[in-house]
Amino acid sequence: MRVDLSCFADPQANLNYDDQLLREAETGAGEVMHFWESSSYFVVLGRTGKEEEDVNIDAVTTDRIPVLRRSSGGGTVLQGPGCLNFSVILSKKERPVLESISGSYVYILERVVNALRELGVAAVFRPICDLALEPTQQKFSGNAQRRGRQYILHHGTILYAFDLERISKYLRMPCKMPEYRQARPHADFIANISLRPEAIRQAIIRHFS
Repeated sequence: MRVDLSCFADPQANLNYDDQLLREAETGAGEVMHFWESSSYFVVLGRTGKEEEDVNIDAVTTDRIPVLRRSSGGGTVLQGPGCLNFSVILSKKERPVLESISGSYVYILERVVNALRELGVAAVFRPICDLALEPTQQKFSGNAQRRGRQYILHHGTILYAFDLERISKYLRMPCKMPEYRQARPHADFIANISLRPEAIRQAIIRHFS
């Protein structure tokens, strides 16, 4: 699998680049893993997310925080420094388990969990698309997918040194919540893991090789 560390100053350019990598895979470029991190804060909606439901519009307007949209599903998130993005583009033909949405999340996120546990993080998979810490059950990774004809694009985030207070400032409580959240507010539910991004990248790469 090819590893791509391309990162652009414009957050929208990074989102667009992931879509470009998926298009290239579909035309013969093959599997690729892309890591990137934004140096500025932005909100990104999932494919069907609604800004008026998910975003504190007054706060993002006042602070000039861009509100963008990605091509994959999933919920609305705040990104910026301290949030590592990993995008995995995988072949459904080479990995038949990916044909099932639930199976694909298990296949991909179990590898990420094993990589982080190898580094001493008590990570656990929480269906359908979260990673959390034990025993606190605090979320540190959200994930979403876009499914192509031959390949899937899996978007994942890992919080390792993020300014967590900004999440409550810019995002509303989601309308839909996983059961394990137990209706906790952002400040109680979301956490960082204490690892360097270089170590996270290398561990994930090893577990997908």
